[in-house]
Amino acid sequence: MALELLCRKLGMTQLFAEGGECIPVTVLVAEPNPVVQKKTLEREGYTALQIGFGRRRPKHTTRALAGHFQKAQVAPRRHLVECRVTPEEAAGYEVGSELDVSLFQTGQCVDVIGTSKGRGTAGVVKRHHFPLKGHAHGAHEYFRHGGSVGPGTFPGRVIKGLRMPGRLGNERVSVLNLEVVRVDPEKHLLFVRGAVPGHDDGLVRVRPTVK
Repeated sequence: MALELLCRKLGMTQLFAEGGECIPVTVLVAEPNPVVQKKTLEREGYTALQIGFGRRRPKHTTRALAGHFQKAQVAPRRHLVECRVTPEEAAGYEVGSELDVSLFQTGQCVDVIGTSKGRGTAGVVKRHHFPLKGHAHGAHEYFRHGGSVGPGTFPGRVIKGLRMPGRLGNERVSVLNLEVVRVDPEKHLLFVRGAVPGHDDGLVRVRPTVK
């Protein structure tokens, strides 16, 4: 359980350390995330903060959500996410307060959660990294196939969970232990070492690492 920050992925670039090392980083823009709702152990049975991200035009907001935002005195937001926190952490925030990049420091390790790029329907070579069959021994037009999918005697059926062709990507992915290389509070930017899941302009969640 920890505070999270909703960010938008801008893309990748390079930063140079003092020793001359070239560091590949992903740039995340984290506009202040307002606290829209505060859930307590007495009322909901658990402690959490509901935070928002991104602007939403009032005419594109449902009446139920409009009333929800109006009660919190917060402008309508495009995304709402709930993060579990301890009662001590929740005590430091009230409805209407904001979370920003000051939650993280340079050198800190974080986890980044996002939705991976959708690749459509893919075969077993691309999806599960099956090795390609050789071009000898009579192989003909079956270089990228998976081969036999089940035993012929017992149990005499295809076992559940067998790696087969199917949809690739477009699923929740968590990348753990990424280093925060730089924090820019004025421009609300977070520079994280390495790549994070998702396409440019995609939504990601950043939290202190769990390992």
